[in-house]
Amino acid sequence: MTKQDLLLYFIMGSNNTSNDTVDVLQEAISGGITCFQFREKGLGALSGNDKHTLAKKLQDVCVSHDVPFIVNDDVELALAVKADGIHVGQDDIPLSDLKRRCPDNMTIGISAKTMAEAKEAQENGADYLGVGPMFSTTTKEDAELPIGPQSLQHMREAGITIPIVGIGGIDESNAKEVMDAGADGVSVISAISKAMDISQAATAVKRRLTFC
Repeated sequence: MTKQDLLLYFIMGSNNTSNDTVDVLQEAISGGITCFQFREKGLGALSGNDKHTLAKKLQDVCVSHDVPFIVNDDVELALAVKADGIHVGQDDIPLSDLKRRCPDNMTIGISAKTMAEAKEAQENGADYLGVGPMFSTTTKEDAELPIGPQSLQHMREAGITIPIVGIGGIDESNAKEVMDAGADGVSVISAISKAMDISQAATAVKRRLTFC
């Protein structure tokens, strides 16, 4: 994966849309997403074989369009399907364990909210950071108060040089603000997955990123 792959980073699980998950991903790719993370968490989330089966279907779509496929949190699943990357939170598996278990070519992303978390992740070899929430969001049931785009600027000023993806409440109206603050890309969930026109929604967000 390259830094450019992180530009429009779409995250989705089966409970983030009322439509067919595979169809939504295909439409999002046609709209211009550059990366996809399979995040199967929350109320009604799939598990076991059902989760694995959906992961493979979504991965197949990504592979056919040369879009990186990332798994959220589930190391066993990421290894089983040979995902392009894995993303974990601060309360998930330690980065040192991840680097020991995952192949060198598997991208590792870490969620960070504070300066200390960002510095620790960078020092320990994370490939990129997911920083947020940028704005208020209803997607995550345990979402914390937003830290705002200015937090990205502070991280850059403090010497965080690895790629940063802003996440949380990002849509067409505020994506440029996140990029201007120092992000290399934005993560989007509901602004795409719950849109009436998936492809058009993805294109609208990407247009804001392309002309930053």
